[in-house]
Amino acid sequence: MARVAKLFTGVELPLVGLGTWKSKAGEVENAVKSALECGYTHIDCAAAYGNESEVGKALKDVIGTKVKREDLFITSKLWNTMHAPEDVKPACQKSLKDLGLDYVDLYLMHWPYGFANVGEMFPKNPDGTVMYSDVPFLETWAAMEKLVDEGLCKHIGVSNFNSKQIDELCQKGRIKPAVVQVEIHPYFNQSRLINFCQERGIVMTAYSPLGSPDRPWVKSGDVVLMEDPVLKTIGEKYNKSPAQVALRFNVQRSVVVIPKSVTPSRIAQNKELFDFTLTDEEMKTIEGLQREDTGRVCVPAVEVDGKRVPRDKSHKYFPFDEPF
Repeated sequence: MARVAKLFTGVELPLVGLGTWKSKAGEVENAVKSALECGYTHIDCAAAYGNESEVGKALKDVIGTKVKREDLFITSKLWNTMHAPEDVKPACQKSLKDLGLDYVDLYLMHWPYGFANVGEMFPKNPDGTVMYSDVPFLETWAAMEKLVDEGLCKHIGVSNFNSKQIDELCQKGRIKPAVVQVEIHPYFNQSRLINFCQERGIVMTAYSPLGSPDRPWVKSGDVVLMEDPVLKTIGEKYNKSPAQVALRFNVQRSVVVIPKSVTPSRIAQNKELFDFTLTDEEMKTIEGLQREDTGRVCVPAVEVDGKRVPRDKSHKYFPFDEPF
């Protein structure tokens, strides 16, 4: 089986990359080095993760000595406070400076809605609610297209967009999205969105492909994907871990996965997905694990009257009210 997905430009994107969301300061540099040493060439980053300068230290140590820049695929993301067209290029340049690179291979719009640019990552109104901006994502996209023109990034794409928003970019944009990155795992398999994007030549990337068990808002009693008996049983058949089965499920659908880890042994294990193939019946069984109402776990939320509710639901570009 192929180990890469082909972008519409013909460029190959490795199906397995290292995710860096939630990797703590002091850990991510070694994680990136471990990943590169065991054969990873795809690293997923973002300004909002607050660790791109540390990723940059790891890249500086290996580029030109152990690996060529052109053999790596590095992704970064535009944060919500930088959606105004005049802010897009400076935001990308800041990421490039932190990463120590002349260009990134892929630059994603992190969310379809923006925040006010007042010098804080999460600007707040006096009542504690988020201070949003109403910049249309099509205007932000047009500014991102110019980054491709200027060689600051090779491809552009989006994260956390729904099918209607993606279609609007395809219809009205000059450059179509190369990649759409969203939450995908066996409890939230996104089959409809995957089909929608693949029909349009857009590659899908799964973030939190293991169900984000270390998400900051996890509660006691929440279901843990890695403890699912179906994944355990299938894993025993192939002498693989539940994590490897969950990751294989996606790569077998030509979906890129970017599991995060800072443990060298687990980083290596997460890449060992190409020496077994799930049967059609096993793929259908894993698809059957879908939890329609509770599968999505990565939604920014706030607590209201003791219940967690989507923080950004009032914004006109909130993406998760559509079926997919």
